[in-house]
Amino acid sequence: MRLTILIDKDEEKILNSRAKKNLLTLQEQVEDIIRRSCINAKNKKTTEDKCDDALVHVFSRKKKN
Repeated sequence: MRLTILIDKDEEKILNSRAKKNLLTLQEQVEDIIRRSCINAKNKKTTEDKCDDALVHVFSRKKKN
């Protein structure tokens, strides 16, 4: 699968330095970030907060476990 994203120079610089630190190419680093993100999203348990007030629900922070 091919995916095209546009990143600015600053983001590219950060990703390149991170890739260099991990001994990866830029493409491999981006693939690793996406892969880890998918794994973490799959393992995250979503809990529904029970809140009567819709505004409180929208503007409240969720506690991290």
